[in-house]
Amino acid sequence: MVRVDCSGGECHISVRDLDKKYYRGHEVIDVLRGLNLDVEEGEYIAFMGPSGSGKTTLLNLIGGLDTPTAGTVKIAGVEIGTLTSRKLTAWRAQNVGFVFQLYNLIPVLSAYQNVQLPLLLTNLSGTERRKHVETALDLVGLLDRQDHYPGQLSGGEEQRVAIARAIVADPSLLLCDEPTGDLDRETGNEILEILRRLSKDFGKTVLMVTHDPKAADIADSLLHLEKGVLVEAMAKGPVS
Repeated sequence: MVRVDCSGGECHISVRDLDKKYYRGHEVIDVLRGLNLDVEEGEYIAFMGPSGSGKTTLLNLIGGLDTPTAGTVKIAGVEIGTLTSRKLTAWRAQNVGFVFQLYNLIPVLSAYQNVQLPLLLTNLSGTERRKHVETALDLVGLLDRQDHYPGQLSGGEEQRVAIARAIVADPSLLLCDEPTGDLDRETGNEILEILRRLSKDFGKTVLMVTHDPKAADIADSLLHLEKGVLVEAMAKGPVS
């Protein structure tokens, strides 16, 4: 499959000549090597590849959690490498939601309070924050569990709270690193269905790293990384 080329116009994500190197003493480790990628708004892409192929590093660079050695990452027309640290933090809070294999919920906070966390640094009023939180929890089917603490929730419910937290500020981009890796198949499928809805019904752009071919099946496209290079792009059939 030939990926869409956004060089003649704006795609939601445009990655050009992306390199990432790490240094271990005199050893240079090439994690990503000249990677190019274009993603349309609302597209759902799964990344697969062996451990160490650069999948998580790519997500971190696109989300502004790490900086490239060379190359550019442009999101919705913003070249994030040109932003100051303060502006990058503000941009990330407004535009990117992160979902990880580990839920990273704060045990002493309720589901509601965990989801509300990203909004505490905004200028939203208390009433506006409550509306955002309740909307996010309702979307993942946990509005009735908002007063429960992580220890009172199942693993699948915890991940749904984590997704609600990721979308509470209404970001356009969701970056998901092994979101079902710690869940059984049935529960994992429920999480994948939520991500699919966020892409198809709400127009979120979803990038997901996974080792599970069945998890990748739900995405629009499956891209493979091998030693820091995109080596294969496989078209997916329509998802009913």
